[in-house]
Amino acid sequence: MRENPICVRLAALREKMLEYGIDIYIVPSSDCHESEYVSAHFRAREYITGFTGSAGTAVITMEEAGLWTDGRYFLQAEGQLKRSGIRLYRMGEPDVPTVREYVESQLGQGKCIGFDGRVMGASKALEFEQAARAQGASLLALEDLVGMIWTDRPDIPDAEIFVLEECYSGEPADNKIARVRCAMEEQRADVHVLASLCDISWLLNLRGGDIPCVPVVLSFLVMTLRTCVWYVRPSIVTDEIRNYLSKHGVEIRGYDEIYSDLKTLPAGTRVLVDRKNVNYRLLKSLPVSTVVIDQSNPTEIMKAVKNETEIKNIREAHRKESIAFTRFLYRLKTGKANLTELSAAEYLDACRAEQEHCLGQSFTPICAYGAHGAIVHYSATAETDAPILQENFLLVDAGGHYLEGTTDTTRTIAMGSLSLKQKRMYTAVLRANLRLAYAKFLKGATGYSLDALCREPLWQLGVDFKHGTGHGVGYLLNVHEGPNAFRLRIPKGEEPAELQPGMVTTDEPGVYIAGDYGIRLENELLCVEGPSNEYGQFLEFEILTLIPFDRAAILPEEMDSEELRWLNAYHQRVYETVGPYLPEEEREWLKACTARLQLGKSE
Repeated sequence: MRENPICVRLAALREKMLEYGIDIYIVPSSDCHESEYVSAHFRAREYITGFTGSAGTAVITMEEAGLWTDGRYFLQAEGQLKRSGIRLYRMGEPDVPTVREYVESQLGQGKCIGFDGRVMGASKALEFEQAARAQGASLLALEDLVGMIWTDRPDIPDAEIFVLEECYSGEPADNKIARVRCAMEEQRADVHVLASLCDISWLLNLRGGDIPCVPVVLSFLVMTLRTCVWYVRPSIVTDEIRNYLSKHGVEIRGYDEIYSDLKTLPAGTRVLVDRKNVNYRLLKSLPVSTVVIDQSNPTEIMKAVKNETEIKNIREAHRKESIAFTRFLYRLKTGKANLTELSAAEYLDACRAEQEHCLGQSFTPICAYGAHGAIVHYSATAETDAPILQENFLLVDAGGHYLEGTTDTTRTIAMGSLSLKQKRMYTAVLRANLRLAYAKFLKGATGYSLDALCREPLWQLGVDFKHGTGHGVGYLLNVHEGPNAFRLRIPKGEEPAELQPGMVTTDEPGVYIAGDYGIRLENELLCVEGPSNEYGQFLEFEILTLIPFDRAAILPEEMDSEELRWLNAYHQRVYETVGPYLPEEEREWLKACTARLQLGKSE
């Protein structure tokens, strides 16, 4: 029998560990920038374990190997790790140690922990550093041992870089740089180090294609009060981009030069750096004589508050996405063709591609039929691709990038007759979505302040959902963006972000019945100013997503008159905005889908 290739790779890695004196080697899933999505070049954890899920950490010792991943991937990991000799550690399950606990159990006097410090986040790496110090062990974080044995490693894509013109960005790069320098002065910082790809792309008004689903360029940036240096692979920078950056006072240096440049900072230099967003090697390149100001990147809040030009464009992006998604719904609901999960997702993508300025998907779509919908982050594969039958629910979570912005939408569609319980659950999720979308609140509130408004209709039925209620959305950047969010609980050490006019946040409550179905309804909300009175400035939301909810799944008798008024007003906007762009047959179908519902009357 042919030897498992993963076993061969593990043996080769252990030879390298022995050569470098490393007893425990850790392989995370990230790139050098703590990115949510990574290119094939950085999928070292996938190469060494065979597990293809997006989240997980591998730990290899001379005798054992383990993979840690979360509940989304237990079944997938179990199948992909067979005959590899790698043990699956189900994160969050009883009696399962964390990665840190396991590493600590393997440590001892004279032992050595190793990892590639460029792809290990600084915050996590500091925990391993502390554990090693406490047990008299050492740490080696300079060597990419997996890279040494990965003979057919994919190259980083040489994707084209383009300037996001001011008609889309709404603000020139030199203005943004000046604003960051003002923030540096407030912090009394001499130097600011940026590793977050979305922050850099926003700051420079540049976009690229170095990682999947997020149009950014692999790069670092270092600013002082007078200089700005962009560290990038010179081979992908055209003369046009060089001239553009030169006009904005930005110098270009080689991607890896940042590490040596940081080592030359003079003693006493005050460096503004967000440890949550830099890799370990970057942090350790700062001389011990510098003063580290560990604060969120100023660009994080700046890019979260969209300007007037961005807001106008974002509305246009959602008009386009809503047309595409509505045409997709028409085909599903009128039974024009037999579809599976994968072919349905492909059809939606084809509808989107017909829209002007579409640049592709903002994330890998979730198209989950029946029981698959109960898996929150399900991703169909050739092995799991289910036919979409005329029964149960189909959950579709998808989005696109346009020059005018980024979209993220979820609709759950009744593909046939539903039970009373299914309709009751759908109606509760719809009520939850509407209550948050039509909330009015005082300036100063955070997403944590409003979360219970959304969950309360579900709590009435004794159900809940375990994911966040909403996340910020970037402008032609990552579909998941901070610091704004709707959450039930505040993570330890996190400072909740105040909701501000111009922020875009998703509204996506759900219910998941294991082995049966899932329901999630998601719109994007734009925070806008409301009335002001003696109590202060009130804020509210504008719903950006304009796609019908499924009347066949709604029980109007379980909604109050205000909720029905909200739903009818929303559906009227959907028809008025989307209807004119549809062929007559589809427009008439949409008219019926958005007709007024009355209290106590369901279909």
